Amino acid sequence: MAPLRFSANVSWLFPELPGLPARLRAAGSSGFEAAEVAWPYAEPPEAVARAAREAGLRLVLINTPPGDREKGEMGLGAVPGRQAAFREGLEQAVLYARALGCPRIHLMAGRVPQGADRAAVRSEMETVFLENLRHAAGVLAQENLVGLLEPINTRITDPQYFLDTPQQAAAILQKVGRPNLQLQMDLFHWQIMDGNLTGNIREFLPLVGHVQVAQVPGRGEPDSPGELNFPYLFQLLEDEGYKGFVGCEYRPLGDTAEGLNWLRSYWERRGRPQAGQ
Repeated sequence: MAPLRFSANVSWLFPELPGLPARLRAAGSSGFEAAEVAWPYAEPPEAVARAAREAGLRLVLINTPPGDREKGEMGLGAVPGRQAAFREGLEQAVLYARALGCPRIHLMAGRVPQGADRAAVRSEMETVFLENLRHAAGVLAQENLVGLLEPINTRITDPQYFLDTPQQAAAILQKVGRPNLQLQMDLFHWQIMDGNLTGNIREFLPLVGHVQVAQVPGRGEPDSPGELNFPYLFQLLEDEGYKGFVGCEYRPLGDTAEGLNWLRSYWERRGRPQAGQ
């Protein structure tokens, strides 16, 4: 069984450092070989690519733009009336992915509109999402890119988010039926919404193109106090033959580098040289 490959989510890790280039350098110095960033769009793509290259990192995941954050938007894929903006954002994401050599883009679904009843708008939002996903699959296929759908929990993190369970995401993927659209499995969100991680990992892993981790409920390091037994979950992913990246998308409880002992221990158990060795 091959060891898992981890990527540093520099939108979350190294918050003590200002700016994306500094965080990428810190990730490389900490032993990571890959990184992901939610929204790299504040920096020119060439600058991000250069910083990643100098840090010895490959970029493995970015998100589509969130939309108008001041108006409460968090992705546009399923939002009625925002189809044109979603497609513009997709083009921007593809431009960055091309410049960064990044193979995956998280296609953010977005939130139920303010004041709307989730049940009442669910059908319309799914129709919009399916239409946008079919368009996105075609655009991404031309660049040999993969689009990802991520359920985000509506109990703690984002009560208005449209896509919130693995079952909902898998059903939408089945309806779209495009091989370059896959599932993004964030174990933090999946545990909060559905639990049953062993069963869900085994059921949905064939659809999964990327995994992310954080402890529940505090969203701290995997070895911080909480509900999840990460040594067991990492072993399960290995046993099930997962070959993609595991993104470290958590909120460090202190200094990021000092909080990576859990990862150094994993690398040591799996015989991987540590940074500086």
